[in-house]
Amino acid sequence: MTESPSYLTVTAGAYDAIAVVYADFARDSFDDLPLDRAVLAAFADYVRAADAVTGPVAELGCGPGQTTALLRDLGLDTFGVDLSPVMIDLAREAYPDLRFEVGSMDALDLADGELGGIVSWYSIIHVPPRELPPYFAEFRRVLAPGGHLLLGFFESDGEAVQEFDHKVTPAYRWPIDELGALVRAAGFDEVGRMLREPQEGERFRRGHLLMRG
Repeated sequence: MTESPSYLTVTAGAYDAIAVVYADFARDSFDDLPLDRAVLAAFADYVRAADAVTGPVAELGCGPGQTTALLRDLGLDTFGVDLSPVMIDLAREAYPDLRFEVGSMDALDLADGELGGIVSWYSIIHVPPRELPPYFAEFRRVLAPGGHLLLGFFESDGEAVQEFDHKVTPAYRWPIDELGALVRAAGFDEVGRMLREPQEGERFRRGHLLMRG
């Protein structure tokens, strides 16, 4: 059996260790983030408008489930996947009406074209840049043609990817043009993008890319 890459093991262990504290912090995290809520609402509108596309929406890297629950509240048939078993336990406890599974975003237990949409909300940030293309290839595999992908990430203030000292485990900030090009190379078309400035208590600009498969 092939061993998991060390960054996956480190990331899962780090989030397991702080899961309870993180879940408490994240529970009401959207209350003061109107632009973030608007991006997710726009994604939901696009998914609903794609009449020919069927299948549920997966939040990949769902943590304790607050974004999955918001997508449900926006009218989507949704479920969550996360690398951290403790996070999944907390998500199931907080939202017993929703489905949550332990899994890795680069090796999903899903059939080709099974999903109508994918949300990766600040979950690709811990993937080393050289390892990221297979993730987007996997997203494209499981997303139905015409389905939509929404990425949330920290935006770099330069022309290169920047590693930073995330509070949980090392993470990366991406220039939005470079990340967009990487996703397009996996077979997606860009629908739109949004950048917002950091609010009080935040360190970095937030980036969002809406893509269509």
